[in-house]
Amino acid sequence: MSENNKLLISNVNPAEDTSTNNEKKYEENYNLEDLSKIVLVNESVTPMQEINRAYETFKFGWFHVKLLIVTFFGCIASIQVTNSTAFLLPIAECDLNMNLKQKGLLTAMPYFGMFVSTIITGFLIDTFGRIIFLRIGFAGMFFFTLLSASSQTYEMLAAAKLCEGILFATALAAISALTSEFCHPTVRDRVMLFQSSYAALSQILGPAMAWGLLIQDWKYSFFDGRFVLNVWNFYLYAMSLWSLAAFLLYCTLPESPKFLVTQKRYEEAKNILIRIYTENTGKPADTFPYPHLFEKEMKEDDSEDAKAKRKIKVGERLLTGLKNLKPLIRRPLFNYLALIGAMQCVVLGVHNVNRLWFPQLSTIVEHYKFDDNNNLCGLLDVYTTTLKSKSALNVTSEVCVPHVSGSETYINSIIIGLICLLPYFISGAIVNKVGKKVLLFAGGLISIGSLLGLRWANSKALMVVLFSMNIAMTQTMKSLTQVFLIELVPTTMRALALSLVMMTARMGTLVGNVAFPILLAMGCAIPFYTMAGAMTCVVILAIFLPRGKQS
Repeated sequence: MSENNKLLISNVNPAEDTSTNNEKKYEENYNLEDLSKIVLVNESVTPMQEINRAYETFKFGWFHVKLLIVTFFGCIASIQVTNSTAFLLPIAECDLNMNLKQKGLLTAMPYFGMFVSTIITGFLIDTFGRIIFLRIGFAGMFFFTLLSASSQTYEMLAAAKLCEGILFATALAAISALTSEFCHPTVRDRVMLFQSSYAALSQILGPAMAWGLLIQDWKYSFFDGRFVLNVWNFYLYAMSLWSLAAFLLYCTLPESPKFLVTQKRYEEAKNILIRIYTENTGKPADTFPYPHLFEKEMKEDDSEDAKAKRKIKVGERLLTGLKNLKPLIRRPLFNYLALIGAMQCVVLGVHNVNRLWFPQLSTIVEHYKFDDNNNLCGLLDVYTTTLKSKSALNVTSEVCVPHVSGSETYINSIIIGLICLLPYFISGAIVNKVGKKVLLFAGGLISIGSLLGLRWANSKALMVVLFSMNIAMTQTMKSLTQVFLIELVPTTMRALALSLVMMTARMGTLVGNVAFPILLAMGCAIPFYTMAGAMTCVVILAIFLPRGKQS
């Protein structure tokens, strides 16, 4: 500490240190930089706190807008990996010779891939960084989407969808971690909820693209019929453009400063913060308000011991990453992971079953029609009984005629997407006032009511309303539980924690999508009552969630 600062501290009279006269005297003799150094020494500010203070100064600006635009393409590309399958089921059933169980397996295939890769990718993201895995993930997703679009058999499409799921998991955990680490805690909840609304936008864009393409009568044959492109192949080619755009756009974004600080790469972190400052404020870099940011840490890092430690091999980095995981298997973090993981398992399972099977169920309703004596379950039971009869009679001579989705199915899917946007605006506006626990509890009750109501839905309008309510509520609940997790887990293990929770969540989706056609064949009411019972458990578990903390 300089002589001037020593003199300043020695001259402070404890009885008068809050007086206006003393404050004026300090301002006359010492500049603000000297005072800020004293504050920093006394408070022992951590590098993470310094980054948060910098974010608070930079406010929400153009850099964050650009981040959300890039994230939009990333989220849409990721969600279309699963969304696109839902619209293929009716139109491709004859081309790929699919029965009801094979449709359920194909719908679940991306989630098998996510389940396989989730844990290891989360660990690698926390060890080597967010941005590199975003680029790898979307580049790989683009390649395998092209492969699925060129599929000629059910097996080829299923294998490609499996690989898409592996790359999906690689990118998705990094998206949430990167976005949250570029935001100050005071705006993080709202930014994450806004980002989560992209799922609803995907629910609009997906059906709109399907409506524009799948109603066409395109079929092209090459090499004497050995390679055939149907209209659904072109639909998948169009879907691949989202992942290509996401890869190119993520190449323009930097790494998370918070991750770089955990790796003691202070100079890189500071340069990125300067970049955010200049983009948000429009001011030149030499006006950066924190010129001494990480100064103490960088001096320590320049020592010979620190330089020697930086020259570590990949194996040693992996070993260090494993050591950082110890808190995750201890209380209280392990309890949080178990609680949130169980909730996400049910919520995401119910959400994806309803979201991915709605186009198929809507198509069935289009072909069988409601009447005065029928409800949704009556129509579905007629459909499954017809399939059982054909299977029992071993009917193979009939020409396969697919139940192609009409305009109603696509329009209803778009309506669901539009309705799914509303909870994000509402919850984003009131989340800081009422809290996430209250929103989770309310969303769970609405979801239960809509699932029970579907059993008795007796019109297309009522069916769409109830599906919309359920999909919107479970989608919002999924986002709220993720925000809970982000707040409770430190940066060094955040991506892995998200991956672990998402692994359990995808297990729910896997079980749900494979079990739904089986339960549906047993009786229409069974799957809806089962999902309502599972959501009741989620509402009970929400009571035990801790208060979120801003960190």
